[in-house]
Amino acid sequence: MSPFSKCCRSSWRVQACFSRRHSSLITELMENMDKRSLWDRFYTESSSKTFQNFEWFFGFDSVRDFIMPLLQSSARPDSPVRVLDMGCGTSALGPSIYRSSPFSVHVTCADISAVAVRLMQEKTALKAVQPNNPSSLLRFEELDCTQLDRRYGPNSLDVIVDKGTTDALLRSREGRGKASLMLQQCLKALHSSGSLLQFSDEDPDARLLWLESAARHHGLKGADVGVQEVGQLRGVYYFCYQVTPLAAAKC
Repeated sequence: MSPFSKCCRSSWRVQACFSRRHSSLITELMENMDKRSLWDRFYTESSSKTFQNFEWFFGFDSVRDFIMPLLQSSARPDSPVRVLDMGCGTSALGPSIYRSSPFSVHVTCADISAVAVRLMQEKTALKAVQPNNPSSLLRFEELDCTQLDRRYGPNSLDVIVDKGTTDALLRSREGRGKASLMLQQCLKALHSSGSLLQFSDEDPDARLLWLESAARHHGLKGADVGVQEVGQLRGVYYFCYQVTPLAAAKC
């Protein structure tokens, strides 16, 4: 798949939020999806008095069967499952995990945009989202996900969910190195039995190779990488890449 076709897909998603008068921001964002200031502008200009969650492609119901088994396998009687929704934007994915999990979960929805975080905090407070498990917690945090090590130490997370965040970095002019760094930090932050789920429209031939080479490039001894097809949306096939750090890599 060519970079041009990938860019067109991302452009279509952004344009779905904007009128023609925002075309300059769309063009700038497509080449610089790793820039905090542009995402702040995006969420400021796309928000309205009536807030609605924005999903870049599919919602929680489409990926429930990929996420819930991981929560179950990570569940422990004495501690919650620690979940990070990385690059959450204004998606309902993280709150849906919090609301739906029968197991105790501590879900952190993190994004580089302070505007997105504020919008989600306000929406959650307004709707008073209630969890399935009364001991579950939900929080929103402004965080550059290429700097996870400033917030999360080794073995501090059970599940990391990445719905399009790596895609955004890989399609930016200066984002490829940041995507590789983010992968490295995810693998270090995950518990030895934890997993990173990347939801993406990138073909397995390309993404699997990148995941394996990026892990080796940063001095990690490797990761177990698998892929399943999520489904088709508007003629585009989406995939779930599950990345589990090898025990030997947790050094």
